This record gives sequence, C-alpha cells and structure tokens, in this order.
Amino acid sequence: MERAARLLTEIVDAGEAATFSELTQRTGLAKSTTSRLLLALERARLVRREEGAYRAGELFVRYAWRSSSDAGLARIAQPVLERLGATTGETVNLGVAHAGAVEQIAQVDSPHLLGTTNWVGRRVPLHASALGKVLLAFGGAELPPGHLERCTDRTITSRAALAVELEEVRHRGFGVTDEELEMGLIAIAAPVFRTSGSPLAALSVSAPASRLTKPELPAATAACVREAAALSHLLGHRPVTDRSRREGEGAA
Repeated sequence: MERAARLLTEIVDAGEAATFSELTQRTGLAKSTTSRLLLALERARLVRREEGAYRAGELFVRYAWRSSSDAGLARIAQPVLERLGATTGETVNLGVAHAGAVEQIAQVDSPHLLGTTNWVGRRVPLHASALGKVLLAFGGAELPPGHLERCTDRTITSRAALAVELEEVRHRGFGVTDEELEMGLIAIAAPVFRTSGSPLAALSVSAPASRLTKPELPAATAACVREAAALSHLLGHRPVTDRSRREGEGAA
C-alpha cells in the first residue's frame, strides 16, 4: 500500500505525464513492482495511460473539476485538444457559454500559417458559430433577446430557420458553421457533457474553407465527435444506451 501511494503521489505531483522510466527512477521501485502497481492503479481509475506515459486518473480529474473554473477545465481538456489537433492538423478550440455568447477558453493552433487566429478569450455569437450551435441545440445556452446579428451574408438571422438547424444538430450530434461567422472559415463542433448529462462545453475544429473541404470534412467531424465524447467520459459522463434504458425501465 505504501509503495502504491508513493507511486501515485509522484504521478499526481508531476503535473505533466510521467513515463514508466521516470517513475521507476523517482520512486526507486523495481520495474516489475512499478508495472504491477501501475496496472492496479489503472484498473482502479486512479491513473490513466496516454501514449506510454501516466497521468492522474479519471477519479482525480472528476473530483478536481467539480469546483473548478474555466481555467481548470481548460487544463483538464488540454491533452484532448492536443490529440485532436494532431489528428486533424487544424485549429482546435474549447468553448463555453458566457453572457449570451460563446467564449473560447482553450486552443491548440494549426501548424498552417493560413487561418491561424488566437480565439482564446474572444466571444462570438451563439447562432453564427459551430460551438454556439452545439450549446444551443443541447440546452447549454440560450439565445439573447433581440435580432440575430448578421456576421456574413451566410449567417442565419431567422429564429425559425435557426430552430430547424438546431434540430438537425441534435439529431446528428455535431454542429457546423460554413462561412457564417467569417467568410472563408468553416468549423465543426461537438458537445462535451458533465456527469449529469447536461452540456458543459463544446469542442471544435476550424480551418479555411479552402482546406477543410467536403472530402476532408467527414474525417475531421468523426475525430471531433470522438474526442468530445472522450472528454465527456473523462469528466464522468456516461451516455444512456438503448440497452441500459430498457434495463432501467424493466427495473422500474
């Protein structure tokens, strides 16, 4: 127990992911002992393995973010954003609803010069952004009163038309903005859920429309949806499947 506690303390205190070699060196434990203890800690969700390195596990993450600020959420989400950025090669953002708009709280930049903009701290209209459409569609934000701002010639400014669009977002599980926020900019986004199942944030991939074309869009969309689900899972969300729903109804 003492050796497991020492190993766990090293992982938590490290902040960044620690490799197997680093952990054996810091703790002075034999490799076989370190391996056995890491497996046990991983099974208990006290540590998680990412590309051969170890971080604090799901239980620590869920506890840490409950009273956390947006900055805390951004720290927890950073590895997910980096993974999505590496997969797509495009700009990745995490956004939350704030004062009738979307505020982007974390970003991973694209390696391309064209289309690289720092969106962190900027607020954009809910109805004109992929992040905002997702938050609206899943009940994580509400439209402010008044007219819908026209950002480009392609912005949806009719509340009725937007309601139809949001229904499509709910049905397919992701949102798209196609030159509705800025001309030449296309983005896709997927919801990030908290333990209760309510939306906490949205994760997006954005790029110039000349680069994120129709042939590339499905792969980028699938990656975004997958990583948003992974972040939701990390935060404690467990989606209700048809099977679990039937079992619950049977128990009732």
